[in-house]
Amino acid sequence: MFQSATLPHVMTRAEFTALETPLRERLLDAQFDVAEKKRAAVMVLINGSDGAGKGEVVNRLYDWLDDHFVETLSYGAPTDEERARPGAWRYWRDMPAKGRIGLVLGSWHHRALRNRALGRLDRAAYDDVLENMIRAEEMLRNEGVYLLKIWLHMDEREARRRLKKLREANGAMRRPAVIEWDEFDTARDRARLAAAAMEMIERTSTGDAPWAVVPAADPHYRDAAVGDLLLQTLARAAAETPPSPRTLAMASPTQDLPKPSLVTALDLSVTADRASYGAELAALQRRLTEATTSKRFRDKGLVVAFEGNDAAGKGGAIRRVREALDPRRFRVHGVAAPTDEERARPYLWRFWRNVPRRGDVAIFDRSWYGRVLVERVEGFAETDEWMRAYQEINDFERELHENNYIVVKIWLAISQEEQLARFHDREAKPFKRYKLTPEDWRNREKWGLYEAAMTDMVDRTSSRHAPWTLVEANDKKFARLKVLDAIVRRLDS
Repeated sequence: MFQSATLPHVMTRAEFTALETPLRERLLDAQFDVAEKKRAAVMVLINGSDGAGKGEVVNRLYDWLDDHFVETLSYGAPTDEERARPGAWRYWRDMPAKGRIGLVLGSWHHRALRNRALGRLDRAAYDDVLENMIRAEEMLRNEGVYLLKIWLHMDEREARRRLKKLREANGAMRRPAVIEWDEFDTARDRARLAAAAMEMIERTSTGDAPWAVVPAADPHYRDAAVGDLLLQTLARAAAETPPSPRTLAMASPTQDLPKPSLVTALDLSVTADRASYGAELAALQRRLTEATTSKRFRDKGLVVAFEGNDAAGKGGAIRRVREALDPRRFRVHGVAAPTDEERARPYLWRFWRNVPRRGDVAIFDRSWYGRVLVERVEGFAETDEWMRAYQEINDFERELHENNYIVVKIWLAISQEEQLARFHDREAKPFKRYKLTPEDWRNREKWGLYEAAMTDMVDRTSSRHAPWTLVEANDKKFARLKVLDAIVRRLDS
């Protein structure tokens, strides 16, 4: 991957000066086009050898671009806040909105590369990490984020000479340097780092997010090359159209035949014993309190997603869960239609940013499953988008699991008759009328479509580490007990 980068790449000051003005003008035009259209975001991931000028490249791009639409996203050792969450959280938190450019130092590649070079990841583990990167970057591209992945390459001896010069400079000549690999101070360490970097670049250079290896020995050539690569990326982002479908929405072979429904297979007539309900509820809540306040839970996180039919009793079930939790250590997130801020970023962004610290609990009243439920049924998402979402959701939940989070997913199911009765009850009681909207009545007319979407959702996303619990909810007391029992069982497992 580095063969051509080792050849001399030299540009004289006169050549650079002649190129700089027209390049800068074209970059600004392209940047304003992206900012005006707001169809895509651009992330420039600047990686490479220490001494190759990563900081200088960032400064040069700020000189050439309008900094109102540019942000630097720099990551070093994780902060306490970041260590308390999955490694990907800090990158999701800072995801630039469509129309903006993010200049990234210390990208998600850095940690994996460092751990591999230090021997903390064996071959199989490194392969898994790289495969996860490929899928994540493909997902970002499908969501309108263009990745320009740059590796600034420099001969080792030249890089060390330049670093030494930077460190010894004084006064006005002293410039800050982006140092990321200082701990690799022997020839053997640096050889391992180079081998791991080459493997990473080979494995993760894809059609969606290719790597560009830029010779960095000559600063003029380096900056001109990066500017030209960014110009090409901005042009593609300005012309952004929805990616061509890659996920074939396979029809079931029994598409035209009656398809069994998971909901109709439930016995919705089950009820809780009224005499023992209070004691059972208190016992389950006590177990939930003990589980979430124990020393064992401090290094874990709990994420509970509630879905279900309208008027199925999500609020009441959530209230019984909430009562058992330390009020300092949980948050309930009600999920509605996305805001403008949320629409400007990848779909999962609004859920990633609400991932709790380890030791805390996040409850989602509606969740990331909206894409394969309401967005599918109402046509807010294209077929390719919601078909692709199953894998993206599975990846999201697997990443939570691998970072010591317990994911509990609840579907509250009621019959059409019970739903109608609850709608009428809400209409009749002034303090409940706010719960009933015209949208609820419209959704009711599409009962069969939602039922089919729910069956597909469970089939495609119920995994060993994040299984669905289907709750018979015609009887609210029974549903509340089953919800608490499901959460406690997952915490105890």
